[in-house]
Amino acid sequence: MQLDLNLLTALDALLEEGSVVGAAARLHVTPPAMSRSLGRIRKATGDQILVRTGRTMVPTTRALAMRAQVHTLVQQAHQLLSAQQELDLAALERVFTVRWHDTLTAACGTALVTAVHRQAPGVRLRLSAEPGTDDPELRRGEVDLESSAGPPTLADIRHRLVGRDRLVIAVRPGHPLTDGPLSLERYAAAEHLTVSRRGRLRDQIDDALTTRGLERRVVAAGPTAAFALQLALGTDLVVTLPDAVTRTARDQLGMVTLQPPLPMPDVPLYLLWHQRYDDDRAHTWLRETAAETVQALFAPPTTSQQPLTHRK
Repeated sequence: MQLDLNLLTALDALLEEGSVVGAAARLHVTPPAMSRSLGRIRKATGDQILVRTGRTMVPTTRALAMRAQVHTLVQQAHQLLSAQQELDLAALERVFTVRWHDTLTAACGTALVTAVHRQAPGVRLRLSAEPGTDDPELRRGEVDLESSAGPPTLADIRHRLVGRDRLVIAVRPGHPLTDGPLSLERYAAAEHLTVSRRGRLRDQIDDALTTRGLERRVVAAGPTAAFALQLALGTDLVVTLPDAVTRTARDQLGMVTLQPPLPMPDVPLYLLWHQRYDDDRAHTWLRETAAETVQALFAPPTTSQQPLTHRK
């Protein structure tokens, strides 16, 4: 049986775009040509691949199952055939999936998209929400670059430390904690809010308080920092979160920032990727661009940028 490997590229585009027209535009072919490719793919696989539902097309169960493997094969073929070529950013056409924590995306997602588009206008970014489970999507090729507060546990996942954040306290203007010095006892006695996509009501702050014989009352857990800040803005709840990645959001909401009354460990920030991309020049460029964008968050703010902060 003779196979046209170009069909893999067409199949990858069809599954990424979810439409014949979108896949045709991505590969710079006409829609009728892409439609013919879809027909050949259907014949070769014995599956419809994409089926029409109303005005849209949706992938079949088999198409969903093979999507990650097809994408990986296409990327590997691309690396094999272009390994000796110089990277031409102006001509580069590729889709990268970047999965970052919501605070990191909010803090520098715009800067990343701007930097990527300025250097490589043919590159598209898919900024993916962080999931509720730790599925190994990096290994499956579904995610190109990920953020994490810790190094990976899998041997084939690479990592790079791009910064260390510090914890700060955010409260609404006029909050009782802003009146007078913030003691450890006053902080512990307040009602608190945690940020946890899994709904955890306890974190490292509770451990630090326990060693000092104190406990705080956590009354709610929010899935994202954006939600937690909005909730704290309208209540007397106290939220403790990383400084640099939430600074813009706090400033926009007019939140008051307080320094914790107890020493807290820094929060590391890592970028993760699969080892298959170690020698991929386009991916290396993306990693460097992302690292520069994130590291800019940790640069000392200028005098005009420094918020009014209450200290002990």
